[in-house]
Amino acid sequence: MMQPHDFGFGTQIRKSPYFDATVRWGATGFSVYNHMYIPRDFGDPEQNFWNLVNCAILCDVAVERQVEITGPDAAKFVQMLTPRDLSNMAVGQCKYVLITNAEGGILNDPILLRLDENHFWLSLADSDILLWAQGVAVHSGLDVSICEPDVSPLQLQGPKSGEIMRALFGDEIMDLRYYWLREMELDGIPLIVSRTGWSSELGYEIYLRDGTKGDALWERIMAAGMPFGLKPGHTSSIRRIEGGMLSYHADADIHTNPFELGLDRLVNLDMEADFIGKFALQRIRDNGITRKQIGLVIDGPKLAGPNTTFWPINHDGACVGKVTSAIYSPRLGKNIALAMVSVDCAELGTQLEVVTHSGETNATVVERPFFDPRKQLAAAASPLTTQATA
Repeated sequence: MMQPHDFGFGTQIRKSPYFDATVRWGATGFSVYNHMYIPRDFGDPEQNFWNLVNCAILCDVAVERQVEITGPDAAKFVQMLTPRDLSNMAVGQCKYVLITNAEGGILNDPILLRLDENHFWLSLADSDILLWAQGVAVHSGLDVSICEPDVSPLQLQGPKSGEIMRALFGDEIMDLRYYWLREMELDGIPLIVSRTGWSSELGYEIYLRDGTKGDALWERIMAAGMPFGLKPGHTSSIRRIEGGMLSYHADADIHTNPFELGLDRLVNLDMEADFIGKFALQRIRDNGITRKQIGLVIDGPKLAGPNTTFWPINHDGACVGKVTSAIYSPRLGKNIALAMVSVDCAELGTQLEVVTHSGETNATVVERPFFDPRKQLAAAASPLTTQATA
């Protein structure tokens, strides 16, 4: 078995509070995300996918670092960072937001959590928003404090996750609605629990607020989950691509704007509040976009794994875009991909050619998400409750 000291790029790459536990439980490969190790290999990725969609998996996602924003002007400052209208966001609510720069480019697509009237967390994708937020704050004239707190999330995801949460926290957790959070304790360990996750399945994120308790929390959850078939795992590329979920630096980056991704619902250009990128996004909306994210089904043999480069897309002999994320879905029996192409090649049914690592093959533009497009699985009521979800 691999030992924790077998992994190492030096002390500049941080280890999560769960790192040793994940190695004990079978993690054999890691990548780096937000300057931290994230487990990416617990064996066969297809088996990890089936564990997720049929039962439940526990994932170390402490790499989702939190930017904590507090102070009298916290709400006004957070609104300055995002084009999504937050005026009706309640304490205890979570929202998926985009953070944009002055040109309307996307810097991150975090989950925003409102813990109190003047207390927010941005739960980050892979980019340095702590530095961005601190830089914006210096010149904002607003009374805010910004830091990275000692907070490390786990994801408990899959159809059995609700029953495991009930075993851990009792029936009171069953009425936690989709995209809401609750402050809780487990064996004296301070936590925030939210009905969110990067899987498009029923799931929860468990935010540890004391890094010294990481090992104890991991083992406690695994012990409670064993009767339900819980397995250690990693975020599933298969499931997130099926669900059309973005991976920052792959499907979106600083050169991508919300309209190209079809995320108009996250942009409110008519609200009175100002935000960074408002004028640029108004201009993009008025002028129209020249490229658009699409879903593709790629012909040919089963892909052995995800793409590790951006595959060119051709049409009538000209390059019209690139595949950003591709994978084989064992449930759908197809090679599926998210791609960015010229708008005139984005119509459903359009035939394109993709240049993969093994040569050129045909592909067809299809609807995305590829599975459960209305996210009914993730938003469904938890076991034992019929309460509507947000």
